[in-house]
Amino acid sequence: MDKGENYEVKDISLAEQGKMNLEIAESHMDALLNIKARFEKEKPFEGIRIGLALHITKETGILVRTLAAGGADVAITGCNPLSTQDDVAAALAEEGVKVWGYKGESNEDYYRYLKNVIETKPHITIDDGCDLVSEIHKNYKDLIPSLIGGCEETTTGIIRLKAMERDSALKYPIIAVNDNKTKHLLDNYFGTGQSTMDGIIRASNVLFAGKNIVVVGYGDCGKGFAMRSKGMGANVIVTEVDNFCALQAAYEGFRVMKMQDAAKIGDIFCTLTGNKHVISIDHVKAMKNGAIVANSGHFDIEIDVKGMKEASSSVRRVRPFLDEYVIDGKKVFLCGEGRLVNLAAAEGHPSEVMSTSFCGQAMACEYLIKNKGEMDNKVIQLPDEIDDMIAGLQLKAMGVDIDELTSEQIEYLNSWEEGT
Repeated sequence: MDKGENYEVKDISLAEQGKMNLEIAESHMDALLNIKARFEKEKPFEGIRIGLALHITKETGILVRTLAAGGADVAITGCNPLSTQDDVAAALAEEGVKVWGYKGESNEDYYRYLKNVIETKPHITIDDGCDLVSEIHKNYKDLIPSLIGGCEETTTGIIRLKAMERDSALKYPIIAVNDNKTKHLLDNYFGTGQSTMDGIIRASNVLFAGKNIVVVGYGDCGKGFAMRSKGMGANVIVTEVDNFCALQAAYEGFRVMKMQDAAKIGDIFCTLTGNKHVISIDHVKAMKNGAIVANSGHFDIEIDVKGMKEASSSVRRVRPFLDEYVIDGKKVFLCGEGRLVNLAAAEGHPSEVMSTSFCGQAMACEYLIKNKGEMDNKVIQLPDEIDDMIAGLQLKAMGVDIDELTSEQIEYLNSWEEGT
């Protein structure tokens, strides 16, 4: 491990490779670079400290540069023990960013690094999964009065934050960046769909065509993964607890059944729910010999990995991100230790997708500054016009032009008098 006054990374000599990966990411993130250029001129974060607990990837690196261009003093750590890209962490450290993280963090280091970020006394937090916010509320209550607000990136974090809000435990406002259309309808659907498949294939090198793929959860992430699996020639099975989501899956041509039934016939299973033990040890015991199990939810609780370990007669690592469990004489393969497979075994979402997601984070930070002291301690959403602006920036980056309403059409849409 290489350490400095403001960083701890696996190998600082990886910085040159990290810089090249950042360069590649940047070339696909024009929408975010548009915001960065404005921030450089306006300096909305002058004198502001921003603490991040995000996946330390090449795309996140461009967000860090964007916030710094706006005058922010940025400190970052990872939000998952297996998601840090060590070369990117090294490159950020060389650029003078406060950064703590490495791929394969121990639980002790994970929370030590969160503490390091918190001790920079941020005015704004950016979280992916709510661990940073939770840690502040539990152990650093004295910092709360100086916090302007925070931003949350993912569905799992929003679930936790809304639980805090219901319990009147949330003590500063949080913007649900996850709920932007340009996040959950692009990042979750297109990003998760592609990167989850990428992670499973990198871990196992399995052929999807002809396989029974069990998609556990048919929210936006599940829909994206089901679409990609179908496109690869798989037979898609969906398990759900929500009537409408199950109905959508059935209308879209997928088989919908209970998990206990899907467990018997599935070849590849992927959890995308944000909930606990949606694949239980009983489900695992019902699986076929050679079944592959993966998780694409934020935390490693969707699969009962502990139960798998206790029930197995042997466990061995057969590929870098693939573990073989022998349970009741059958082999079941677990990808990425049950952590989010798209970042544990692959590189996360493509840069184009993260460009729009991180436009949301950048604009949310600016919104917090502009509305300081005027927001309730609740989970709030960015105004639709900001989301629409982000979509417009991405269309421009793609070279796509759209029509504009005429004055007559605007008048018609705003009137109730003209009808048949």
